[in-house]
Amino acid sequence: MMSNKKLGFKKKFDLKKKTLRTLFLHIEKDSKKGILDESQKEILEKGMVYTQMKLPVDKITKEFEDSLKDKIEHNIYNAKIREATEKDLNIVKDIYNKAWLTSNTPFRPIEKESLKTIFDDPDTVFLIAKVFGVDAGFVILDFEGKQKEYGIIAGLGILPRYQHKGLGTILGLAAWNYFKEKGLKELRCEVYKQNQKSYNFIKGLNFEEFGEQVYRKEDFELNE
Repeated sequence: MMSNKKLGFKKKFDLKKKTLRTLFLHIEKDSKKGILDESQKEILEKGMVYTQMKLPVDKITKEFEDSLKDKIEHNIYNAKIREATEKDLNIVKDIYNKAWLTSNTPFRPIEKESLKTIFDDPDTVFLIAKVFGVDAGFVILDFEGKQKEYGIIAGLGILPRYQHKGLGTILGLAAWNYFKEKGLKELRCEVYKQNQKSYNFIKGLNFEEFGEQVYRKEDFELNE
């Protein structure tokens, strides 16, 4: 996933990496002020540990899709999915910042400019889910590998009032249908080790663990 140290903005910088960079910058500033809490100290010393997960496309059968759809609330099942345009970036920013407040992941607000950097990459696609006229969730998709053979779920966020109703599953289905149409072999994502809810959700979509990635402050250019 992250092959080079000092990644900075020299190459594509996906949502998670951009957010982690901002988080490490914030923690480093608090460290200099001597006001770190215990969780910040642990992140600074041990880094952020992510579980790497994958799902081969041939395991995404119609029967499995139907079994997932049976668990989704009716109004969520009828959510409308669209590919985002640049005009939608404020919407994605709003959903992201509200969604991450309820997650068990260290949080720093994201800015529109950061999302635009990600959006402008030609290998990245944003999908938005609308429920009864409300833009309620998004998923960010990326392509990686020498032949762009891997589909990456780089970020997924849902407004708190629409969480635990099946909208994440709808976005997951939309993601892998998008990738299947592109002929990809495999879907991949990373889940923060301590975010059990997200892990259970991804596991429920049939993803399997295949490794672990540790992000440390040294992986980012902090002195630009």
